[in-house]
Amino acid sequence: MKILMVLTSHDELGNTGRKTGFWLEELAAPYYVFKDAGVQVVLASPKGGKPPLDPKSNEPGFQTDITRRFEKDADANARLDRTVRLDSVKQEDYDTVFYPGGHGP
Repeated sequence: MKILMVLTSHDELGNTGRKTGFWLEELAAPYYVFKDAGVQVVLASPKGGKPPLDPKSNEPGFQTDITRRFEKDADANARLDRTVRLDSVKQEDYDTVFYPGGHGP
């Protein structure tokens, strides 16, 4: 099985000046459910490359065992640093698409 996880490229919350992006635990938790089940996971985003992380999601009060696991995982971080540009994705190459939480497309 092959899953496409689509993260946001949106990094600012409207015209508030507040930084935003994907929510770390909402990526990490399903990522490991899929990976630990032997599923091939591909990370993508509209712009490709490293998607913005909602800085609030990385604050100590929001850290969990799963977010700490993700932060220590060199392979996961390498995948995150080079997400596939969404317009280069072919639908027929994937069994399903998963959208982790965060603000924006």
